[in-house]
Amino acid sequence: MSKTIAVIGLGIMGQRMLQALDSYAAFEVTHMWDPSEAAQKAALAIAPDAAIPATAEAAIDAVDLVYLACPPAPRHLYAKYAADLDKPLFLEKPLGTDVLASRELVRHLDAAKVPTAVNFVQATGEPLAHIQSAQSAGEMGALTGIDIFVSYAQWPRAWQVKADWLRFRAEGGMTREVISHFLFFAERVMGPVELEWAHVDYPDDELCETDLAARLTNQNGIKLNIFASVGGAQPDRQEIFVKGENQSFSVRQFSELWVTRGGEFTQLVDPGANARIDGLHAQLDHFARLIEGKDHLLATPQEALSVQEKIEAMLGV
Repeated sequence: MSKTIAVIGLGIMGQRMLQALDSYAAFEVTHMWDPSEAAQKAALAIAPDAAIPATAEAAIDAVDLVYLACPPAPRHLYAKYAADLDKPLFLEKPLGTDVLASRELVRHLDAAKVPTAVNFVQATGEPLAHIQSAQSAGEMGALTGIDIFVSYAQWPRAWQVKADWLRFRAEGGMTREVISHFLFFAERVMGPVELEWAHVDYPDDELCETDLAARLTNQNGIKLNIFASVGGAQPDRQEIFVKGENQSFSVRQFSELWVTRGGEFTQLVDPGANARIDGLHAQLDHFARLIEGKDHLLATPQEALSVQEKIEAMLGV
């Protein structure tokens, strides 16, 4: 039998997950919640049979599993509420913006011993698996460094503008929303990193960053460089470049994989037209494994906290 799941937060990510769950037989969306009537209406167009109770807590009470796609501050409250009811949790990233609060959340989740994962979608993707395989087999040679490149014509991007909080410094910005994915990816490849230096530009005290450069290193002194900017006529660029002595890999737009041995790049993975849904289905497959007590590839709360600590350190310099 399928397990019932509540979707809390019905903005962009909540609606995307609803679409993925609509074609995922193991889980059934029976309840959902968002304070916005417009978001509720949009979500009902995707999941018309789901109930929308008066509170998020009521939705959590009614189901087996919980997916939290609301902004970071309420996400902590709902995560603790669900954990105390022993409801397995799937959380959106970033884990939070307040590092002390997120550390306390991770301790709470550890104490509750409830199965919990964070939606860094590349965790279950083919590019990361291929790079890790090439690394462990010695095919790529010694790792020499990783570079992250992110640039946009505008932020939030056109499809994100309804999520108004994304443009503000308090919880939004491309560093939290996008670079966190690639920082997670980098730590899976090179292990934990520590911040050496960062420079960030803000247009004013309220709006989020427009430019960021940073360097982090792992325990062996291997460098992770980050370059991010907003502005100008350009297509979105979202790339992590993993450099090896024999082979280097470029992961573009989250799920394309390219390889070079010093010459032109050759594409190894073309995710196709259904990349987004396929990626979420892979996450849900591993969430099901987590619930069943099986090995899984999903990001742990501890990994998400590690990412958040570096992200907030970069933004706070």
